[in-house]
Amino acid sequence: MAIRGTRRTGTRQRRWWIVVIVAAALGAVIAVLAKPAIGYASAGTAYSARVACSCHFVAGRSMEDCEKDQIAGMELVSLSADEDARSVTASLMFVKEDEATFREGFGCVLKEWNS
Repeated sequence: MAIRGTRRTGTRQRRWWIVVIVAAALGAVIAVLAKPAIGYASAGTAYSARVACSCHFVAGRSMEDCEKDQIAGMELVSLSADEDARSVTASLMFVKEDEATFREGFGCVLKEWNS
């Protein structure tokens, strides 16, 4: 019986080490991909805010109509307009948010980026 108990303990320890190694590898992959992903999110929300702002406040189209203009891959970016401030905010679920504001003579201008 002692042999069986030793084998079970050894098997459990190997499984535990496999879980640790897989978790470490997954953490390393996430760390490597996080910075580019945040960069893509920043570019996507900035692009969406500026284009939607121009569509709504320069072209005079409704926000519902402007949302149809989003390019493929931007489905997760949500848009909201502030009519009083004449601005559009684009956000990507808890990751990134950018705002573009209509300024007479300049069109739609993004808020300054603070990287």
